[in-house]
Amino acid sequence: MRVHVADHPLITHKLTVLRDERTPSPVFRALTEELVTLLAYEATRNVRTETVTIQTPVTRTEGLEISRPRPLVVPILRAGLGMLDGMVKLLPTAEVGFLGMVRNEETLEPTTYAERLPDDLSDRQCFVLDPMLATGGSLGAAIEFLFDRGAVDVTAICLLAAPEGIAALEKATEGRDVTIVLGALDERLDENGYIVPGLGDAGDRLYGLV
Repeated sequence: MRVHVADHPLITHKLTVLRDERTPSPVFRALTEELVTLLAYEATRNVRTETVTIQTPVTRTEGLEISRPRPLVVPILRAGLGMLDGMVKLLPTAEVGFLGMVRNEETLEPTTYAERLPDDLSDRQCFVLDPMLATGGSLGAAIEFLFDRGAVDVTAICLLAAPEGIAALEKATEGRDVTIVLGALDERLDENGYIVPGLGDAGDRLYGLV
């Protein structure tokens, strides 16, 4: 498993505003979209392409286009949905699937309650969107779900992660082609399994309490 922490002052700035408890939901949503687009540049560095020949106004030349089958973007509901616009803005030709997962707050174990994905992901590159990599349970289950469908490599984009989550995910995905792209690697998990210093519950801050 490869881990890349994007070290850029714009990313750090936007994360600082996201962490601030005074930041209202509309601003939180807008900044999340902007931040994901920045992270997506790193996450798509190894997206598969093929050479094509085109005609410019001046001459014929060769360029690159995204290979088929198209990449699949998979937000983990509900918080991952707030990251989707930022990702497809950079990768508009990608297909989009959905995984609904919820964490049991007592056991911290994930449960899948909904999925909308192709039955066969053979030879597909997949990009998973999940704001917080805390214990690693939900993201690990989502990644395994995609590999079970035939995905060849999976890249996860997270705003924040805890070292405990990284360690758990590395163990869970051993032998798999997995890349994790982060806005920041935080200090630790608290006794409730929340990232410290973190930014709170990303879903609640995106959409409010429901």
